[in-house]
Amino acid sequence: MNEHERWIVLEGAVNVRDLGGLPTTDGGTTRFGRILRADNLQGLTPADIELLVGTLKLRHVVDLRSNTEVRLEGPGPLSEMSEIGFHHHTLFAEGGRFTDASADASPDTVDERALPWANAPRNDDELRVTGYYYSYLRDRPDSVVASLRALAGDDGLAVVHCAAGKDRTGVVCALAQAVAGVTREAIVADYAATGDRIAAILERLRSSETYRVDLDSKPADQHVPRPEYMELFLTTLEDRFGGPMGWLEQHGWTAADTAALRARLRD
Repeated sequence: MNEHERWIVLEGAVNVRDLGGLPTTDGGTTRFGRILRADNLQGLTPADIELLVGTLKLRHVVDLRSNTEVRLEGPGPLSEMSEIGFHHHTLFAEGGRFTDASADASPDTVDERALPWANAPRNDDELRVTGYYYSYLRDRPDSVVASLRALAGDDGLAVVHCAAGKDRTGVVCALAQAVAGVTREAIVADYAATGDRIAAILERLRSSETYRVDLDSKPADQHVPRPEYMELFLTTLEDRFGGPMGWLEQHGWTAADTAALRARLRD
């Protein structure tokens, strides 16, 4: 398959692509038909579900949306299918000042924000340096590791998604690709590829009240996934932990986990 064929065409989602076909540092490529990355799967049609579950043998969904998003939008149609293992792992902290719906506020005055950057604390000096992508790892290492382990299962296709399939999904996919030995250039390029679909993504999300206010609070060009954002994230991991594998190992990731995920993604 070529780069164009990595994209999965669906009626109810616009940013779905295969993690196969990416170059690795030892001259290989990642495998097709093992892991997909996606935007919100809430609007999948019966035809989409037949393609994903019936034809492509989708068996696991890793949902990175916040508890607020799932509560407001629902878990989605795939959660109702007996063939699917559903794994919900929010990347937001819960019950503190970094929560998606501030637990420190009165329930009557909570200002819920569905998208990750809408909740980033304005006075967090660390995130000014590392970028808010690092906050997912800092605040929810348990969810990050659990998500990667769910993707490593060997019983059918898996998909990982959030709302746009850009930020939270981009971070988890970057880590999965790093474990598989994908080159840094390819990790950054795959992250930035979502920019090809950003207009359709924003149009789709703005049709939901859950996301409209958060999206409209930023200029449209600030939603574009720029290569330098992923470069900053990867550089932060290099500087602080010796790379993605160093961070994972400090948070309970084992040699068996690495072997399982590499077996999923490597030719």
